[in-house]
Amino acid sequence: MDFDDDAPPDLVGTGTELEAEEKPVKVPITIVTGYLGAGKTTLLNYILTAEHGKKIAVIMNEFGDSLDIEKSLTINKDGTSVEEWMDVGNGCLCCSVKDTGVNAIESLMEKKGKFDYILLETTGLADPGNIAPMFWMDDGLGSTIYLDGIVTLVDAKNILRSLDDPAGKVEGHEESDDAHGPVMTTAHVQISHADVIVINKSDLVSEKELQAVKDRIESINGLAKIFVTSQSVVPQLEGFLLDLHAYDKVEELDRAGLGHSHLDKTISTISIPLPELTEKQETALDAWLRSVLWENVLPGHKVTDGPAYDIHRLKGRFFVRGGRKLVLIGRHLDAFDFRKSLENAIGESS
Repeated sequence: MDFDDDAPPDLVGTGTELEAEEKPVKVPITIVTGYLGAGKTTLLNYILTAEHGKKIAVIMNEFGDSLDIEKSLTINKDGTSVEEWMDVGNGCLCCSVKDTGVNAIESLMEKKGKFDYILLETTGLADPGNIAPMFWMDDGLGSTIYLDGIVTLVDAKNILRSLDDPAGKVEGHEESDDAHGPVMTTAHVQISHADVIVINKSDLVSEKELQAVKDRIESINGLAKIFVTSQSVVPQLEGFLLDLHAYDKVEELDRAGLGHSHLDKTISTISIPLPELTEKQETALDAWLRSVLWENVLPGHKVTDGPAYDIHRLKGRFFVRGGRKLVLIGRHLDAFDFRKSLENAIGESS
């Protein structure tokens, strides 16, 4: 089968999984991100030294954005990536690599043997939305790793300041930010792309301040699970950093009040309920998603001089019998009527 890297993926039915004996064994990889000082290093040091009985590889990515990563991939494509390894006593391994491409990580695992999990730590300035697509692989490409989820650590004492700090503005958004509303910072994109958000250093703030942090984070990302810690101490690894299953579970879509907060004007969450779909409506939904996500065109929306929308993530499940909902997280979403557009698209096919 031929694969087109530039073509949008097809919708996948959940009832067509391979039998257990046919499934290849794959290693889950979790991206761990967060501002400098949020506690990533303390957390990863715990993982590398604690007796948890798991064989985990921690890979430290020294680059801060996708441009540096792409340069590295280009430079090292026909050469040798620089690797530094440190074996630790609990069966885990820590390394630093200059090439964060999938092939490079697979090569590292081949040299050092199989691991139960891989954690990829990014620098404080990294946008996980630029790194995660590297690990979205079609099964036909035969990758031995898969993206399990994105974990963002935030500093309870300083995160609100980071969200409002113009110095943290994401590159490439300068013109639109000056003309259309609040600044989008690196802290915003790290939170908006997260599947799990760990609010660390909770001992440094009052209960009222901690609640303000929670409310602001939930207004940016209504899908992520939120945990509160002190000194990066987590009660368990599963659900915090490991076994997230972020892209094959959708229980969080049914949370009450999802998408109704407007505390943060930069990034918002919207929720669209879906009715029971016919086969023709399923095809119409597929076409609508392709237009919205790949062509950046909202069907039925009249073009204006306002800024274009920017979807950071979309998650949902629909059934031919029994409706569900679709959740979108992104920038400038409130200026577009996604619900009406989708209802019109599937309504015309009923």
